[in-house]
Amino acid sequence: MSLTSDQMELREDDIRKHYPAATALLNGFEHAPRIAKPVETSTERSPGVSTGRRFRSTTPGLVTRRTVRADGVHLVERIEASDDGDALVSPPQATTQQAIRRAVAIALAVSEAYAEQTPLADLKRANLAGDLPAARKTEFSELLTAEALITSHTFGNALAYLMSSHLGETTVDIGEIEEVLTDNGQLALHGALWELDQTLAKHAPDDALLIAATSAYAEQLMEKAALRAQSAGHLAPFQNAAWHIEADDLTIRGFEPASKAKSTTLTMTFKKPNEVVGNHIAKYQAMKLAKMVMAYDFDRRLNPFAELGGFIFTFMGDGKPGTGKTTLIQMMAGLINDYCQIAGYPFRYQNLSTDNIDSYQGKSGQNAKAFINTIIDPSVIGFGTIDDIDQLAGKRGDRQSSAGQLEITAVLMESFAGANTVVRGNCTFGMFSNYPENVDDALRQRAGARFLVDGPQTREDYIDILHLLMGRNHDIPLGEHEAYAAQEIKKAVAASFESHSRPHEDALLQVYDRVSAQIGQMDTIAKLGTYLKAIQAADERFTGRAIKNITDAVKVRAMDFELPDEWMENPGLFLFRDYNTKKAMIEDLRQPITVEMVIQEINRYADSEFRYADKSDEVAIEDAVREMGRMEEAKRRYLEGKV
Repeated sequence: MSLTSDQMELREDDIRKHYPAATALLNGFEHAPRIAKPVETSTERSPGVSTGRRFRSTTPGLVTRRTVRADGVHLVERIEASDDGDALVSPPQATTQQAIRRAVAIALAVSEAYAEQTPLADLKRANLAGDLPAARKTEFSELLTAEALITSHTFGNALAYLMSSHLGETTVDIGEIEEVLTDNGQLALHGALWELDQTLAKHAPDDALLIAATSAYAEQLMEKAALRAQSAGHLAPFQNAAWHIEADDLTIRGFEPASKAKSTTLTMTFKKPNEVVGNHIAKYQAMKLAKMVMAYDFDRRLNPFAELGGFIFTFMGDGKPGTGKTTLIQMMAGLINDYCQIAGYPFRYQNLSTDNIDSYQGKSGQNAKAFINTIIDPSVIGFGTIDDIDQLAGKRGDRQSSAGQLEITAVLMESFAGANTVVRGNCTFGMFSNYPENVDDALRQRAGARFLVDGPQTREDYIDILHLLMGRNHDIPLGEHEAYAAQEIKKAVAASFESHSRPHEDALLQVYDRVSAQIGQMDTIAKLGTYLKAIQAADERFTGRAIKNITDAVKVRAMDFELPDEWMENPGLFLFRDYNTKKAMIEDLRQPITVEMVIQEINRYADSEFRYADKSDEVAIEDAVREMGRMEEAKRRYLEGKV
């Protein structure tokens, strides 16, 4: 794998020189825990771990100082004890030992590189010689804290990465880790390895749980270190750099979790585009998006569509039950999967389901964040879906929303359009719902595109879907009908877009007619802005974010072309070209933006908002009427003395 422009190589020699120190740490060292408490165990502890009392010195003159007896940590023996004392080391045990040693050596190499890039190395030498200036002691202390956080996170990051390919179906909840120390890099490693030893003592009685517990600990250590790094200083040299380790194909990129560029195994039944009847705009945009995401450049870690405008990072598909939302997901996932197999790209698909809602506080948010991180991994092509999002993500202010649902809402809002959201163009997220009016307004508005999944509409659509689902095991003639002619995508999409030249929802149509009567034909930016303001006056939920989503949709229309099929079938024509060449090829296909496009996209987006608002208001009115009825009945029973 070639290095990207922002990567530096971490040489193998610079890592292996730390192997002796890493091996010594695995064999044994002394550590007195600062924050965490030792595991209460009598049969599963490392040799040297004391269960006795700690003593305070009573020597005259030293009574003011407390002396703590250090506990011995012997990770090699701890790991080898995970199989009830088998005399031979098992492959999982050897793998774990190798991964821990390798991760420790990588952490030491990265922290050493950080020290050389900052004043830390010089200040360490001055401190060792007793020449550290008093004016620089604060800076020295802050740099040591930064080194400790870098060492902890890099160790956890590398260990999680190295263990990821060995994980099975076994999982373990290790609880919250505590011994995350920030004095300096060496002490941070001691604390991390001590707590890893304690974790294995409690959660690793066999080889499967050994792998799972080690990986779970590494993930937690990363998360803790990254959280503390948010308020620490002197971290820019680490956060703005990336070190690539060729032997492991591992890239350390600041406090971002690394992951192996591997695909997920898909077991779903894929659908072909001709098996999606109706839903013309939704199908067309899904087909375009499947090709758009393939334009991602792994070296530049950027998609030309994301730079030029027109890339759909998040979209919402809504429609009545049975109109084809699941079929649309199966079609889009199948297209991306096939394109990735041809190009040899790793592809990940994952659905966030109601199984991810957990009663344990904070766990639902962790599940949602893990889902996001799996899909946005810049080393893969990703497609994430959130089916029935109205059940999964809670609506703020709704008393029926659970704490877990609200946690998921907060994570999705921050991930889809938060201050730290970076759209590289390697992935897209689709939210689907039968009842979008029940989705939190702010979360719904983070969907950059709207796919109305309304199923078959015309007589031809219903003939086509009956013909498709009947299959071939019959002799019933088709009759006077040209099968699937109505599904010709370009013709159908052109008619669908044209239908949005006027609004579909009655409330919006009244606004459109009133504004048109006042200002005439909407052919300037000023007149279009007047129309937008009138929409906002009719529905205060139509905010600046709605305008951004509309302009994004207009840019998508400017990219109103499908990348040629041969570009997907023969990767050398497009996919394997360098970034600038791909960008130029896309620019050549781009179309000019017209007034008609803008009006159609305003109407299409506003129609969806008015549709959601009307349903939401109607539901609220029905709930209020039901509540009033209950209160009247309660009042009647109270007055009649029946309670």
